[in-house]
Amino acid sequence: MNASLLEFDEVGFAYQPGRSILAGVNLRIDPGQRLAVLGPNGGGKTTLFRLAAGALRPATGQIAVAGTRVRHTRAGLRELRQQVQLVVQDPDDQLFSANVRQDVSFGPVNLGLPAAQVRRRCDAALAALGVSAIAERPTHLLSYGQRKRVAIAGAVAMHPRLLILDEPTAGLDPAGVEALLRTLDDLHTAGTTVVLSTHDVDLAFRWADAVAVVSGGGVRTVARADGLANEGLLAAAHLVPAWAPLVHRLLDRIPELAGARPRAVTELAELLNDAELLNDAELLNDAELLNEAVPDDR
Repeated sequence: MNASLLEFDEVGFAYQPGRSILAGVNLRIDPGQRLAVLGPNGGGKTTLFRLAAGALRPATGQIAVAGTRVRHTRAGLRELRQQVQLVVQDPDDQLFSANVRQDVSFGPVNLGLPAAQVRRRCDAALAALGVSAIAERPTHLLSYGQRKRVAIAGAVAMHPRLLILDEPTAGLDPAGVEALLRTLDDLHTAGTTVVLSTHDVDLAFRWADAVAVVSGGGVRTVARADGLANEGLLAAAHLVPAWAPLVHRLLDRIPELAGARPRAVTELAELLNDAELLNDAELLNDAELLNEAVPDDR
């Protein structure tokens, strides 16, 4: 088995003695993975991410990056932040420089890189997030969506192997969500392992390769299709099953569509349109079941 990029081994953490947020957590993130982390508010997702980024020290267990145990020393955390970067949910908790370029450059400057290299990293990160045109703009004049992108650009400028994003789509309109997911896909294609948390089970299904569900102080990693159709597992995390696995079961009842696996509503619509099967009365009945399986707001 190849070495993991990040691994939790029986990790536990409590903000107050006797009140564990996480206990006995085992989690493996492999290079090149796209992992979605799901769970209820207050369930430990943010704590999990802060532990991974070195912002918190485990009370029990250990965390390793690329096979090396994380050391909570100045040198150890410096090494960690060159491999793992966390983007927090609220960009205002992350942006503090006078303008966009200064903020994105902050991390590389702190690494002591030469000015020319800092500029190259900054320019590349700004371009990757589509914010080059506002590089000189004061951060307090940015829209919410722009602030989100600039915060991510600051993390990308560090050239991490693992990029962790805490609810990156929160507060964005649908167009903003789609634009951000395309950017994350581009970063992943370029070689970055990407982990994000979300409450949107359908988003997790169509975007992620694997899913981790945080519930009851533990973390369970599951295959995307099986896990996101597991009503018991999701109910424990105050979530509902994704529509796509349910629709896939219905598609398998239609011989001409059996085995089709659309991951988005648009893909399902194209599939049904291309099939041209809806004149058959029995198929019409199955189509009505499909329509009922996909909520109007998805």
